[in-house]
Amino acid sequence: MSQWVLKGIRTGIRSTVYPRAPESAPGVTPGRPRGANLGASAPALVGRCLTHALEQVDGRVVVEHRRCIHCYRCLRDAPSALDWENTYEWAGGGVTAAGPQEKLGPPFRHSIHVLVVDAGDCGACLNEVKQLNNPYYNMHRLGFFITPTPRHADVLLVVGPVTDQMRFALKKIHEGMPSPKRVVAVGACALSGGVFADSFACASGVANVLPVDVEVPGHPPPPLAILHGLLVAVGRKPSVPLTEPAQEAALAGR
Repeated sequence: MSQWVLKGIRTGIRSTVYPRAPESAPGVTPGRPRGANLGASAPALVGRCLTHALEQVDGRVVVEHRRCIHCYRCLRDAPSALDWENTYEWAGGGVTAAGPQEKLGPPFRHSIHVLVVDAGDCGACLNEVKQLNNPYYNMHRLGFFITPTPRHADVLLVVGPVTDQMRFALKKIHEGMPSPKRVVAVGACALSGGVFADSFACASGVANVLPVDVEVPGHPPPPLAILHGLLVAVGRKPSVPLTEPAQEAALAGR
């Protein structure tokens, strides 16, 4: 025991360098699939996807990250596997964000209070959110703090597909937050319902209940992806597209 105490004193507390610099430590992200031209083998690979996160558009396999549950069926034991990108800046603008919003001004720059709501989560995404408070990710250094009450919350962070029992409660929580406010949906279930989508027990994601400002895909997303989502929500990081341009055009034409 004394050896661990001495090691802790010598080492000190080490926090991630993100967002000051890119994080390259091993294990900070599980990565995610990336679209590719697979030719004749594309239909077979698309058929392996359990949540229809893969689509074939103009001969190319594209990934709908809102639906991807990281089952790895497009990578493991596949005749033609997709590329895998080891990134973590995954957060994009919400599909139901209600146009121009009141900006989070200078008073919010380093004092953002986040209310975390479990809307039927399996525990995976919620566990990743909890990691933001540990010494390595240390969200407090960036001005993010967890609050238990809507009256003090600036950001509503929701995990889970929104079960029927949580639909009314989630609306009341959102109504109880002062403006300006942001909604961040975290995880595939919160974005699309995941494996529970279109069932008798839940909605197909938070966007069916509330306007979502920032979406963080993944099942579950790593802590750095969630941290990126919070930085996007307050305007300190740019968002990234969750679908490829070719896929966006195809979906718009339907």
